[in-house]
Order: sequence, then C-alpha cells, then structure tokens
Amino acid sequence: MDPRKAANARARTRLQATIRGVLGAAGYEEVETPCLVPAPGMEPHIRAFEAEFAPETGGAPRTLYLHSSPEYAMKRLLADGWSRIFQIARVFRNGEVSATHNPEFTMLELYRAGTDYRGVMEDLEQVVAACARTFHPRGEARLERAGAAVELEPPFERLAVADAFSARAGIDLAACNGDAVRLQGAARARGYGAGPEGEGFDDAFFRVFLAAIEPTLGWPRPTYLVDWPASMAALARLKPGDPRWAERFELYVAGMELANGFSELNDAGEQRRRLVEEQALRRRLGRPVHPLDERFLESVGRMPDAGGVALGIDRLLMLLAGAARIEEVLLFPASDFVR
Repeated sequence: MDPRKAANARARTRLQATIRGVLGAAGYEEVETPCLVPAPGMEPHIRAFEAEFAPETGGAPRTLYLHSSPEYAMKRLLADGWSRIFQIARVFRNGEVSATHNPEFTMLELYRAGTDYRGVMEDLEQVVAACARTFHPRGEARLERAGAAVELEPPFERLAVADAFSARAGIDLAACNGDAVRLQGAARARGYGAGPEGEGFDDAFFRVFLAAIEPTLGWPRPTYLVDWPASMAALARLKPGDPRWAERFELYVAGMELANGFSELNDAGEQRRRLVEEQALRRRLGRPVHPLDERFLESVGRMPDAGGVALGIDRLLMLLAGAARIEEVLLFPASDFVR
C-alpha cells in the first residue's frame, strides 16, 4: 500500500476523535441512524442508489434507498426532544466521481435546538479550528494550500451571497429578483457565459458563481457564504422580513466547499409544498421522482427552532493532509473500479 494512504487513514482516526471530543465537550450527543431508508432526499441534482428489498416471508419486493444524508432521521430526533446531536455517517450519492467527489463518503451532520444558523456556524468553526490544530506540527490553526497560508482561528469571515456577486462578479443579484432572464442579461453584460435561452435561474446563478466567486472564497481565512436565494434552500427557513433570501450558509476553505447548513424550516405545510415542487422539477428533468417521507414531514411541525449543518469529512481531511484528490484520503476509492 502507498505509505501516504496509510498515513492518511490513520490521520482520519485522529480527525474523527477530535470532532467527537469538541462536540462532546459542547454538550452534543452522538447518534446513529439507518443508511437504508424508504425515501431519499429530493434535491434535483442528487441521484440516489436504489436497493430492492425482497421479503423472505413472501410479498412484493419494494425499493429502498441508500441515504444521501441522515438529515430526515436526525430531524425526527429533534422533534422527539433531542437537543444537540451529531453523527459521523457514511452517505451515498450515485454517479459522483471527481477530484473532490466519491459515491460513498463520510459526513459530519449536526443539529442544535434553540439556535439558528448563526449558532451552528459558531460551533462548526470551533470544530474545524480544533481539527487544524491537531494536524499542525506546532498546534496552530492554520494550513497551507497552493503555496498560500490559510488561518483557521475563529471567527471565520461571513459574506452574503448578494455581496459576493456585487463585489466579485459586478452583478446586482437582488435586482434580478430570482428572474433567470435578468440574471442572464447581467451576466452577459459582465462578460460571463449566460447559458442557453430558457435555462432556469439556479443554473444561470451557478454559471457565474463557479467562474467568478467560488475560487475566491476561503482565502486567507475560511468564508461562510450566507443568505442564499430562497429557491436554493428547500429545507431552510427564509429570512424574517425578506423572503428573497434563505438562512443558509456554505463554508469554504481555500476555494473548496466543506459544509452546507441552515436555520431549519419547521413549518410542515411549507416543507411539503417545497418537496412537491422538487418532485415536479425532478420529473421535468427526467430524473426519478422519489416518494415523500411522511414520517419526516409529520416531525417537521414538531421541531423546535434549530440550526444544522453537514460537513464533508473527506474534504476536510484533504485540506489538512495536503491532498490534491479525494482518493488520496480513501483506502478504497471508487476510482479504483469506476472511471
């Protein structure tokens, strides 16, 4: 075996022990939920792995799924009275193989009742900083990437999506007001590829985002990109007083996305409406339309105000270990057998 892979596998153990130590000291309890579920997430860009369940006692087989996130189950625990919970989970997303994607990967998922996305951002930056100190030879919260130093001592930068578009792409996102044609026109005026006629707002958004904004995030310290367009946060609460934006954040370090979190939506009717909309979008895109998880929807209305986040542990390990590709931190990456 490549000695560096073996070293990174041992580093993963230290990383996960650090995460458990920090969260345990902050009052979080570790939980475990099933990987095999009756209904996966509905995000249009995620493809779930299907698994047929054939009852040995007879009866019709049924389709189950490997979960793409433990979110639905953990929110049911919030509704049942758990207040601070986390899980280091194996999760699955079909078709994802790249420098930063593997179809099976490891995710830290955590939820905290009685707070919103701001409280969860504070907890997460403490976790990331502690992990950086564990890896640094002098115990400092810093790393090097592409020849540049990145400081990971909290607090991290907070940057609104609209401000990022204004400062780094020269586009007034608020003036576009969720309209794809307006955004495409603004993108063309600034020299960006705007995509084909009829493309949706979210697609036009990401054409500009990936070209002009994402590579700049997380230098020289981590960036929380906050307050996303409402159309891009099906499980997040909208900002009180300004429903154009959702209380969602993504964490970037050295240009790499590490985490995605929200102030959690706890309006069951609104949650159902959004998931039905995502079913319709999946249908239009020719993708499998998954069933609604009725037990999850019932629990949403009983959830307290809460914040939650999912952190990609493999990507964090890549940064801390100085790895260029995700397979360098996996003992058995899918790239060994899937091209």
